[in-house]
Formats: sequence, C-alpha cells, structure tokens
Amino acid sequence: MRRLIPYLILCLLILISVRSNGQIRVAVSKTYGTYEAWLRNVEPEVVIVSIYGRSIDSALTLLSTCSGLLLTGGEDVNPARYGKENELPKCEEIDNYRDSLEFALIEEAIRLKMPVFGICRGEQILNVALGGTLFTDIPADVGITVIHRSSSGTNGCPHIVNIDKNSTLYKLTGTLRDTVNSYHHQAIDKIAPGFKISAFSDNGVAEAIEHESPSGKPFIMAVQWHPEKPTQKSGLSRPLAENFLKHIRDFSTVMKQHVPAM
Repeated sequence: MRRLIPYLILCLLILISVRSNGQIRVAVSKTYGTYEAWLRNVEPEVVIVSIYGRSIDSALTLLSTCSGLLLTGGEDVNPARYGKENELPKCEEIDNYRDSLEFALIEEAIRLKMPVFGICRGEQILNVALGGTLFTDIPADVGITVIHRSSSGTNGCPHIVNIDKNSTLYKLTGTLRDTVNSYHHQAIDKIAPGFKISAFSDNGVAEAIEHESPSGKPFIMAVQWHPEKPTQKSGLSRPLAENFLKHIRDFSTVMKQHVPAM
C-alpha cells in the first residue's frame, strides 16, 4: 500500500489541475506529430500524454489521469497473441514491449469505461485484445486485388472503402463509399465478440470496427486508414477526431465530478 501512495497523490493532483483549468488529457500509446496535430486541429488545448517507453505500472498510472486512449499505427502485433505463432515468418517488425503495454492500456481503459480510438495497428491490436484475430499478411492471405500498402509508404496507398449504412461511422461521416489513405499489410481476420466491421475495402478487408450495439457502452471505435495524415480527405478524418474528442470531454466531465474539492 505504501508504494501506491505516491502514485495516488500524483493522480489526485493532476485530476484537480485538470478540473481547474478545463483541459482534457489524451493518452497516446506511441505518439507522432501527425496524431497530435489531428486532435489539436479540433481541440487546440488538448494535452497529449505520451505513454510509450514507460513501465506498465507507470503507464497505467498516467492513463488514470487521462480521459481518452488513442492507439496509433506501427509495428506488427505478435501473432502468438492471437494463436498464429506458426505465421511469424509472414510478419515484419514486432515490438513485444509495445504489445504488452497496449494490452494493459486497453484492459484498463475498458475497466475505467474510457473512450478508446484505434488507428491502423491500433485497430488491429484492439481487435486482438478483445478476442479477435488477424491476417498476418494481406497479399498472402487475401490477395492483391486491392493494394493496401504502397512500396515506398511515403504517401500511403489510396483505395476505396465501403461504409455500412447501419453504423455509427456512417452517422458521423454521411459517407457510403470514398477514398482512404492506408499503409498496412495486416488486417482483421476474425472480429472480436460484440463488435462488427463497419467499413471494408472492395476485396472485403476490414477497414473499421465498432460495437455491434453501442447503446449504453463506452465509446470504442477504430479505423484501418490514417485520418491523421494531411493526405486523408477531411470527410473521413475530421468527424472522427471531433467525435472522439466529444466522448473524451464527456468522460472528463464525469471524472471531474468525482474529484474531491480542495
């Protein structure tokens, strides 16, 4: 218990500060400038809390001072996490520390009922953490009728996505079919229980996920494309940031109500 006291004091002080200055804090699993800019274009005063590189205990303590979790793009998820250990040769760079970190962050965010949004790898690890699986390599497992990653990766790989009309994603964007900017060679295979694919490419690859029945549940959504990239059309970018930040602010309001007065 003694060892927890400094962490509890830190959390309390940060929460009191947040309540007094009106700022909201977003935990980012591994941050890059484009993700920060994507959120700040909507909410200039948002505080970005970079989590990567910390111990799991320290990361969870920091998460408890935030009002949302953003899972960003990056390395392949280790296939041992979803029962495909034998397909490791089909993978590219793997960061086992990051897998462990993000699994812990997702579990804690869900326990706290905190809004969670995933992008690219963020969608993939979210699906795995919630009980789903991945295709370890799209060209080998699905085919190449739709290219999801350019050879250079410099500007992503534009392709069409189709959005389910009976989805929250459609309500946010008002779009049934449009172009996205992606860069990935892995994708969702088996969807996690309780979730549905809300957008897919012309070759059936999952491009977005959300709750099957979102009513009464904490906000969780993820997309395979990169809404944070300047090359992404605004219609499939800004509404996603606006909605995520709305849920974060709502959660922050509830959280502040539970901070004791000084």
